[in-house]
Amino acid sequence: MDLHLNEEQLMIRDAARDFAQNEIAPVAEHYDQAGEFPMPIIKQMGEMGFMGIEVPEDYGGAGMDTIAYVLAMEEIAKADVATSTIMSVNNSLYCHGILMFGTEEQRKAWIPPIVLGEQIGAYALTEPMSGSDAGTMRTRAELSEDGSHYVINGIKSWITSGPVAHRIVIFAKTDPDATPKHRGISAFLIETDQPGFTVGKTEPKLGIRASATCEIMFDDYRCPVENILGKPGEGFKIAMTVLDAGRIGIAAQALGVAEAAYDASVQYARERVAFGKPIGAFQMIQQKIADMKTRIEASRLLIYQAALAKMASKKSGARYTTEAAMAKLFASETAMYVAHQAVQIHGGMGYSKELPIERYFRDAKITEIYEGTSEIQRMVIARNELKIR
Repeated sequence: MDLHLNEEQLMIRDAARDFAQNEIAPVAEHYDQAGEFPMPIIKQMGEMGFMGIEVPEDYGGAGMDTIAYVLAMEEIAKADVATSTIMSVNNSLYCHGILMFGTEEQRKAWIPPIVLGEQIGAYALTEPMSGSDAGTMRTRAELSEDGSHYVINGIKSWITSGPVAHRIVIFAKTDPDATPKHRGISAFLIETDQPGFTVGKTEPKLGIRASATCEIMFDDYRCPVENILGKPGEGFKIAMTVLDAGRIGIAAQALGVAEAAYDASVQYARERVAFGKPIGAFQMIQQKIADMKTRIEASRLLIYQAALAKMASKKSGARYTTEAAMAKLFASETAMYVAHQAVQIHGGMGYSKELPIERYFRDAKITEIYEGTSEIQRMVIARNELKIR
């Protein structure tokens, strides 16, 4: 595995680092406490190319590779996980699916406004009674008698960026009687300013509070047939393919928050004096630092491996599901472990809102949950290894 970064990758990493530390970090606490969506920052990120890093330049994107994407995600997440969540959805869950499965007309119409930061994209798979088992979804899309549109009815939940999204990739049952059940799911591109679309309750979350999350409801929403993504019945395949890409982004996000918590811990261990010496001189603290650093670097290697597998898949067509799941599993659990240890190292100050440590702790937890829980990642990895379907 070649770990040498090229000039373009170094450029996007450095640009993301400078922007994150100078523009995002100073206001991250404000947006977290206010629970306010950071629209001014997102618009700036669109102008800088961060909202469509792997999107070809023909559609307004930066035209870079997956390594460049994870490097940028890592830097943005070090400053604020919530902002990186918005970036992740736009890049992976929204744009990636349209690039892979959309028509040329759909790509030209649905991607540029999102990658340029003019609009916000979202992805709607989860429902109140359908999370990890997506095949049980209840949202329905029925073809009209004249065949000109689909009528969509149902509720989607936990939709990241839902309250502010302009365009959403949604999944609905077009054939409720299909066997197996997931073969009856189709994907659609919808605009939120049309009749029949309503934003429901906004979730009062523990962390990533600046990333708006809500229910969305469809009541006889009319979706033109030309807005179906892929073919009817391909929705589940599209959803899972998109999640493979999304999990790499979440892994990079987890790495970013782990690094932020680690850097703060190293600095505090050097400066905080107890019993006449810096606490970093005590073996208990040294063990924590050593374990934190080792898990962070192991996570990085898994993320790079997954990114390279995704890049190789463009030529080979091979899936990179296992690599993405391993990266997401290990990096997210690393983020939670490191954030927890950071609180312990900081003691009472780690529990105080005077420092960002408690925010890192709150934000890290979600990486073990969304885009497939740690339990689901283990199931995916094991089934792929055992060849069980």
